[in-house]
Formats: sequence, structure tokens, C-alpha cells
Amino acid sequence: MIVPKLHVGSLMDVDMSHQMLLGRMLAKANDLARSQGLDEGFRTIINTGRIGHQEVYHLHIHILGGPEPLGSMLKRKAP
Repeated sequence: MIVPKLHVGSLMDVDMSHQMLLGRMLAKANDLARSQGLDEGFRTIINTGRIGHQEVYHLHIHILGGPEPLGSMLKRKAP
């Protein structure tokens, strides 16, 4: 998980003044994932607001990965 020191409540509170912060967070997510051996890929998640199931109102990025492909996040409609 990447958590900045600067308090930003959620992604909905981000504006153009946060460009450098978000860039650093994404670069750090890449560095952290690679340091954990996730060279074939990983998922990043930012839950935003009540509908997005945000529980902690301080912007942060979840990093998920492992040796096997991650499952789909969305339900697929049957053909």
C-alpha cells in the first residue's frame, strides 16, 4: 500500500496541484511491486468515496499481485 504523508481525503479531492504527488505515488507503486517480484504485472486500486467502498479517507493505493493471474474485477454478462 502506498500512503502519502500529505493528507488528501480521496481521489475526488485531487486537482492539478497534486500532479507531482500522484506521479510519485505511481512510480513508488511500480518500484514496490517489482521489489516484491511482481515483474509480470500487478493491480493497483484506489477506492474513492462511499460508492467506491472507500473506508479510510486518506488517499492511498492498494497493490495486488502474486504468482497467478488475478481474477476479473467485473462480472461478465453471459452470452
